[in-house]
Amino acid sequence: MPCPSRSDELVFFVNGRKVIERNADPEVTLLSFLRKNLRLTGTKYACGRGGCGACTVMVSKRDPTSQEIRHFSVTACLVPICSLYGAAVTTVEGVGSIKTRLHPVQERIAKSHGTQCGFCTPGMVMSMYTLLRNHPQPSEEQLLEALAGNLCRCTGYRPILASGKTFCLESNGCQQKGTGKCCLDLGENDSSSLGRKSDICTELFVKEEFQPLDPTQELIFPPELLRMAEDPEKRTLTFHGERVTWISPGTFKDLLELKAKHPEAPLILGNTSLGPAMRSKGHFHPILLSPARISELNVVSKTNDGLTIGAGCSLAHVKDILAERVSELPEEKTQTYRALLKHLKSLAGQQIRNMASLGGHIISRHSYSDLNPILAVGNTTLNLTSEEGTRRIPLSEHFLAGLASADLKPEEILESVYIPHSQKWEFVSAFRQAQCQHNALPDVNAGMRVLFKEGTDIIEDLSITYGGVGAATVSAHKSCQQLLGRQWDELMLDEACRRLLDEVSLPGWAPGGRVEFKRTLVVSFFFKFYLQVLQELKKLIKPFPVPNSRHYPEISDRFLSALEDFPGTVPQGVQRYQSVDSHQPLQDPVGRPVMHLSGLKHATGEAEFCDDIPMVDKELHMALVTSTRAYAKIISIDLSKALEIPGVVDVITAKDIPGTNGTEDDKLLAVDEVLCVGQIICAVVAETDVQAKRAIEKIKITYEELEPIIFTIEDAIKHNSFLCPEKKLEQGNIEEAFEKVDQIVEGEVHVGGQEHFYMETQRVLVIPKTEDKELDIYVSTQDPAHVQKTVSSTLHIPINRITCHVKRVGGGFGGKIGRPAVFGAIAAVGALKTGHPIRLVLDREDDMLITGGRHPLFGKYKVGFMNNGRIKALDIECFINGGCTLDDSELVTEFLILKLENAYKIRNLRFRGRACLTNLPSNTAFRGFGFPQGTLVTESCITAVAAKCGLPPEKIREKNMYQTVDKTIYKQAFNPESLIRCWNECLDTSSFHNRRMQVEEFNKKNYWKKRGIAVIPMKFSVGFAATSYHQAAALVHIYTDGSVLVTHGGNELGQGIHTKMLQVASRELKIPMSYLHICETSTATVPNTIATAASIGADTNGRAVQNACQILLKRLEPIIKKNPEGTWEEWIEAAFEQRISLSATGYFRGYKAFMDWEKGEGDPFPYYVYGAACSEVEIDCLTGAHKKIRTDIVMDACCSLNPAIDIGQIEGAFIQGMGLYTTEELKYSPEGVLYSRGPDEYKIPTISDVPEEFNVSLLPSSQTPLTIYSSKGLGESGMFLGSSVFFAITDAVAAARKERDIAEDFTVKSPATPEWVRMACADRFTEMVWNYRLFF
Repeated sequence: MPCPSRSDELVFFVNGRKVIERNADPEVTLLSFLRKNLRLTGTKYACGRGGCGACTVMVSKRDPTSQEIRHFSVTACLVPICSLYGAAVTTVEGVGSIKTRLHPVQERIAKSHGTQCGFCTPGMVMSMYTLLRNHPQPSEEQLLEALAGNLCRCTGYRPILASGKTFCLESNGCQQKGTGKCCLDLGENDSSSLGRKSDICTELFVKEEFQPLDPTQELIFPPELLRMAEDPEKRTLTFHGERVTWISPGTFKDLLELKAKHPEAPLILGNTSLGPAMRSKGHFHPILLSPARISELNVVSKTNDGLTIGAGCSLAHVKDILAERVSELPEEKTQTYRALLKHLKSLAGQQIRNMASLGGHIISRHSYSDLNPILAVGNTTLNLTSEEGTRRIPLSEHFLAGLASADLKPEEILESVYIPHSQKWEFVSAFRQAQCQHNALPDVNAGMRVLFKEGTDIIEDLSITYGGVGAATVSAHKSCQQLLGRQWDELMLDEACRRLLDEVSLPGWAPGGRVEFKRTLVVSFFFKFYLQVLQELKKLIKPFPVPNSRHYPEISDRFLSALEDFPGTVPQGVQRYQSVDSHQPLQDPVGRPVMHLSGLKHATGEAEFCDDIPMVDKELHMALVTSTRAYAKIISIDLSKALEIPGVVDVITAKDIPGTNGTEDDKLLAVDEVLCVGQIICAVVAETDVQAKRAIEKIKITYEELEPIIFTIEDAIKHNSFLCPEKKLEQGNIEEAFEKVDQIVEGEVHVGGQEHFYMETQRVLVIPKTEDKELDIYVSTQDPAHVQKTVSSTLHIPINRITCHVKRVGGGFGGKIGRPAVFGAIAAVGALKTGHPIRLVLDREDDMLITGGRHPLFGKYKVGFMNNGRIKALDIECFINGGCTLDDSELVTEFLILKLENAYKIRNLRFRGRACLTNLPSNTAFRGFGFPQGTLVTESCITAVAAKCGLPPEKIREKNMYQTVDKTIYKQAFNPESLIRCWNECLDTSSFHNRRMQVEEFNKKNYWKKRGIAVIPMKFSVGFAATSYHQAAALVHIYTDGSVLVTHGGNELGQGIHTKMLQVASRELKIPMSYLHICETSTATVPNTIATAASIGADTNGRAVQNACQILLKRLEPIIKKNPEGTWEEWIEAAFEQRISLSATGYFRGYKAFMDWEKGEGDPFPYYVYGAACSEVEIDCLTGAHKKIRTDIVMDACCSLNPAIDIGQIEGAFIQGMGLYTTEELKYSPEGVLYSRGPDEYKIPTISDVPEEFNVSLLPSSQTPLTIYSSKGLGESGMFLGSSVFFAITDAVAAARKERDIAEDFTVKSPATPEWVRMACADRFTEMVWNYRLFF
């Protein structure tokens, strides 16, 4: 069939409007098309791989079989626009708008405080909206499933779920609803002040105020598309792009002809496999065949023997088909289907399941495929078709290994998949273990099937297949053959494990590493299968007398828990805070749970972020070229091939910088040598981002390797490679104290690094003006003044010519303090050289590669204590991995040392810290600034002491906690009263002591599942250790209509600082918040600002805003006295007439703070935030998985400015901390290349990781005279409380080790990944693996 030279018209609808694209390019995604062509910027770019859900939209199509309109949530970053022929797309803008009508989904997520930075919110809204289009009253389980593919880094998910649950049928709702009380409001026998007080609120929003959901008001499916679906286009559609041609045949016959003509061309449906491969691995296909319009590929047929499913069916559809079959057939026939369903629930997110096809999943043959191992053991057959005819091949190990003799021929396509029913005496099970429960690629998965001779436990057929243990899915065929005819008993189990370890061999260099863990899972999974089958046999075998039945093994009740998987449950919980004084005027918003100022705009996609700013005239795009070597000399840079690419304007190198190129040790652009993989060498400027990215691949850099190359802290210590001198604090006589104690314990603690993973990657837009070398810079940063200064020194122009604008930031967490200045300066050089505006938006992969994150830590401790648990001496030495430049590493080391003591008064202390110089990207500021890593060492000491004394850790904590007014190790006085109150409230509200006994009882009854519980206190110091960093300024204008414009030096990162500032201004000016407005943070209105960081932004800027408002009110006093009954507008008009200035600068000189490191004393922090958290978990000793049963947090917020925002900050920080300590693991190649560069490999917590019960309480009746309205900054402190989950996990692991008679002291390693947990719970299976390794 000849391909026409001209493209066909691509017709689809977006938000009810027809789109006709006459030059559709197959390489253009829906996300790009929406944002650039249609200017619908509510759909966000965050990862580009379909892994975060920020770009979720709804696609609607008419189902050719059922004739119904079906709605799917999809990730727009993976959808090629050419696949949308005849589809209707709905984006967040099409759902509702603040200008016209809000949709209930948008209203509720905002008013339930489910938005913070707001970057993920449009995706959340679209996932929920699609769910409601399909199920107007969904179950809570459906809600959880719908949101499992959406990531949020700010909120901790709880309020997002709370908003969604308002639409749900109250199946799991409170049984006491009618009484006006909730069963979660009080702990058991709650004697705490939180339980007794009548002024404690538990509602952050009023559900009754929400508008109802009316499904009749939704956008209709376009009638034109209905007509197109009724009379489908049968001719082949062709779309020619610059490099790729997309061919979409209208009939099955045409598809087969095209496949014969273009045998190398892949078939593309969901693009969930091909898309990421083309993007990140450079796979390129000049011709793509789209079978989307071929109805034959979606046919489902049921027979008495099995089920045939069309290869074009989406995985979501397959899930529905299988669920229907399971409900119709007897259990014995649906073993394979139920195994598939189990994995389909956790495979990727809902959006990917909606897009990915069954055929694509099978043909991709990924080694980590969750379905192929089950399909293989279930004797699945593949029905293939070509012009030559049809044939059937088994989905066997040979097919999965890609052997030509068992594979498709190039001209064949997979038409359908036949999955036979299981039979009586046949059992099929599926297993998987991943870094986290949902939306994560498995470390290992397995499909297992056994068939017994009827009425016996003799194995007639056995099939076992594993994924994740090699380059392809692996079948243990030999082991299975050798076990035929054996009885299903302990002897068979032991032999099977040995044979499996022998056959399923993983070399030390196996893909992804983790060899011992994976090999342990190989046998652990088989043991689970053994137990499951044994249980089923017991049910079946009773009517059949079994020969030698005395050998029939019984399962101990203590082993039964191994059979249960952790269910996905929707979190419940209560948020408690003190209500405002009853005499406070209703107009005064301070202390009330006011919605985030931008909440509704976040929910409608109308909140403008840096890259949402419309394209500027003559704008160019920039892409960065980074080093591929860890430590090397640059011999040459060849730019010639890059400059030949059409659209490329220039390449910016260090020679183009007119001013200073960073500092001597930290260059903006590398000169002569590179110090890490990911260091920026040069930047390409082109007309489009696509051209710029293609050009960077053509730049050839020649290197000469240098030595030594250092990656780890251990290597740095060995080579004496440090960034700065040692920091040290000491009190008492530590050597003498060690001589007088009963016991001494020494240990090591390893804490991994953490990626910021802000949803909005680093981005900047630099616009040069025509006069005086002026620049406007729109940048996503926590510190616009630093960007301004850096650009000034780089371009060698005065600071007053540069204006930095920050409207809002899509998450920062410390990662947007220093780094944005680098990107801003490089973009500014490009703007100066070309004379054009420059837009630089980092891809997720580049952002993670270049920017660095939290410092990994290695800590060594020596602790001396008495037998009663009193600690007399503690010596801690910490080393952090600073990376290749100093950055903030010296400050982090100082803060680490200052904060190490946490809540404990120990008379004899020595704390030492060093920052290591390594050849990794420079690590930088991160929420908590050293405290979350360092204090884990301290708390690990406590746990070690408890183990040696035979006492619970909480007793050791209580015994050593500060009790009265005292001084810290650096001689700063403080009162620990609120610390003690938080600790006691936490113990009470969590019913800790009762639950400790319940945990112990559970552990006695269960061998393979263990529970752990931990309660952790916290004394977190707020602020910078320097007075000048606590200053702040504000500018307040009152206009003649009475409206007020507030500007201050803080930046809106999602923490609600603008909302709080307007609450302050409203109280001070005594006017409603509706009169007030904040436009942006700009260096032109408030100069010389300090970074919004250290939890102190609202404190200091609030004081500046307060000062400005008080100045203005003082000026208005005579007018108000003269006309006390007048209105605000009348007073302002009168002031203008009397020539009274209606503009004022407010200023706060800052809290005094200093530290003398020579003397080892000072007052470095204005105040402390106190808190405590109790968490309970359950671990699976066979897989290393865990579930979080409950968390209770009590935090001393004093008088919260906004309890909704503050509780949101606590919850978000806690979940982020939980990620640091459990799932977030950075992986590097031996050459120093970061492997984990996206949501596929780097797992931040998802919605299913939230504790099943999650309670947060703000400590009532607490005061501090120092701060504005006696409030406290809570941005960072909750981070460390995530360690309560870590210590609960280690508590559970210790219980397992104790029962197995293994030493209870083990090296503490964070994160507590499934690998660490599984290998720490040593048992017969880990021993088998270890012995096997020794033997070979």
